[in-house]
Amino acid sequence: QVQLVESGGGLVQTGRSLRLSCAASTSFDGDYCLAWFRQGPEKEREGVAAIPTYGDTNYADSVKGRFIISKDGAKNTLYLQMNSLKPEDTAMYVCAAITPCGWRSPAPLYTDEYHIWGQGTQVTVSS
Repeated sequence: QVQLVESGGGLVQTGRSLRLSCAASTSFDGDYCLAWFRQGPEKEREGVAAIPTYGDTNYADSVKGRFIISKDGAKNTLYLQMNSLKPEDTAMYVCAAITPCGWRSPAPLYTDEYHIWGQGTQVTVSS
């Protein structure tokens, strides 16, 4: 089974940017959906952004226009570019995968559908 390892988190000031990476132990060939989730202090885990093998990306309303999800098949890596960060973006960010994903587009953002999870990377945005 594929393993996912996140990196790139840290402490940043409001308005700055960070790029998270999620390295997979195998290639993204075939029918995958990949996503970023986050869980802030005393909050439930929520979907942030998702991307299918082919098709449309999907974003939570709270990050639309600020975050960009992408993947590099050659490097087996998923990314989350986070711009204009806000204190409410503070959370543990976790990447996840579904395979097979039914060739869906856009990729789903529902926690229960994802069955492969990384350990997470902490993002803290100071005001």
